Amino acid sequence: MRKTWEDRILDTINITVLALIAIVTAYPFYYMIIISFNNGLDSTLGGIYFWPRNFTLNNYSEFLSDPKWMESFLVSVARTLVGAFITIWFTCLTAYGLSYKKLKFQKFYYSFFIIGMYISGGLIPYYVTLRSLSLLNTFWVYVVPGAVNIFFLIVAVSFFKEIPSEMEESARIDGASDLKIYYKLILPVSKPLLAAMGLFVGVGQWNSWVDSAYFVNKDSLRTLTFRMMEIINQGMSPIDAESAERAAAVTGVTTFSMQITAMVIAVLPILCVYPFLQKYFVKGIMLGSVKG
Repeated sequence: MRKTWEDRILDTINITVLALIAIVTAYPFYYMIIISFNNGLDSTLGGIYFWPRNFTLNNYSEFLSDPKWMESFLVSVARTLVGAFITIWFTCLTAYGLSYKKLKFQKFYYSFFIIGMYISGGLIPYYVTLRSLSLLNTFWVYVVPGAVNIFFLIVAVSFFKEIPSEMEESARIDGASDLKIYYKLILPVSKPLLAAMGLFVGVGQWNSWVDSAYFVNKDSLRTLTFRMMEIINQGMSPIDAESAERAAAVTGVTTFSMQITAMVIAVLPILCVYPFLQKYFVKGIMLGSVKG
């Protein structure tokens, strides 16, 4: 159908508005990238908008040569992978059990989790609980407390209930056990749920720094986001800022340029993973579940 002049005007307005939104959204991250590749002292003069004025790799070499940053980076990677896996594993397994229609006291168990989602004991009881479980100052304090995500538990229970019962019944007739049905039949048709859960839990684990600040004293267990918060606080301290300025005069790496470099490195893994998982969000959540 041939477009009228009104359609062309509307298309032009839409493209212009969307282009402006894309620029406003993407430019802050682009600005972080060009600053991370620019000399730190030169960046303090301002006037850098589209490309590095004094290109250097010193910010990244400084980051990679500091064992604390690399150690924190590896801790963040480990907690993201292990934490996401454990949360998906326990949440889905619990949700599958709760979705079983013949489960006795099903409403009671379900209410138990719902109440736990809305009522919290507070920070001090939570700290005492972690201490009694010997989780303080261990890597497992990052992953064990969030092993069951109640929000995704509710989503998963609803998802599993929508799966046609004929699939399970046909598998039982063929002699499959409950666990075999779960691992061989239910999980393969739950990829959109698993992908969405993995992305949100993974991003949450990657960005979390509160547990590292409150429940961990060991320097070797600090996360990347905690280091970023730490270096920001150092920049606010007059004594630390003065010593940082003296070091910057030699290396050209300032506290601000290190913060920006750490932010780029912190955001990069999420940007690399997201395009591969985003496709599952646009698929129907029951896509392919009744192929058999």
